[in-house]
Amino acid sequence: MNKIFALAGVVIKELYRRKDFYVLFVLTAVLTFAASAVNFFQDEKIIRYVKDICLLLIWISSLVIAIVTTARQIPAEREARTIFPLLAKPVSRAQVIAGKFLGCWLAAGIALVVFYFFFAVIASSREHTWPVVMYFQAAWMQWCLLAVVIALVLLGSIYFAAPSSTSTISFIVVAGIMLVGGHLNTIALSQPEPMQSVLAGVYYFIPHLEWYYLSDFVVYNMGCVSWVKILAATLYAAAWTGIFLTLAWLGFRRKNLTT
Repeated sequence: MNKIFALAGVVIKELYRRKDFYVLFVLTAVLTFAASAVNFFQDEKIIRYVKDICLLLIWISSLVIAIVTTARQIPAEREARTIFPLLAKPVSRAQVIAGKFLGCWLAAGIALVVFYFFFAVIASSREHTWPVVMYFQAAWMQWCLLAVVIALVLLGSIYFAAPSSTSTISFIVVAGIMLVGGHLNTIALSQPEPMQSVLAGVYYFIPHLEWYYLSDFVVYNMGCVSWVKILAATLYAAAWTGIFLTLAWLGFRRKNLTT
């Protein structure tokens, strides 16, 4: 575990040496402040628009940080040829995968804490309330989703040599699941066979990331989600994360690092 935590610490330090997080945070802050300063049609409920915009920016920013940071981990080690002394310490390939995942996940979690604290300050300055539990649930669900995404990107980085191709494909897959994945079962009902069975199969095969977006609960103050559902969603995310990490380890174990 010490080796895994050491690898994770390197990833976290790398994130804060790069400018990705700071640029995205400043952009989110500027756009949110600009939105909060505008009073559309003297609408007293402008805070709903501000919260919706801010949450969307937080989701986009956190996905960018998680995907881009994860996509370059293994390829960067190979390109710099630091993977060879790393594995000679000795550190097993399973520990490399676990360390890279943990580092990216913790780095994304730290970024989420900063983003959601900023969001809570902006929202509470307008609504004069602090629904801490509701914000915690939203952040936790998003962090669980990022665990699945990071494990998926780590798997992709084993097979795609360039971080750019891994990032692009990962963004397309995640966006497709978020926007279309939850509707495939409904779409399948209106399709003839065999397309109906294919779409239904895809619906049950993919991880349903759209379940983790609690924007409506936060924007419209709908209250907290049942903790039983939060636990079920957490276990679901943990299962998919474990599947992707296992596949990544199997692929990395067979990978010829000299090519």
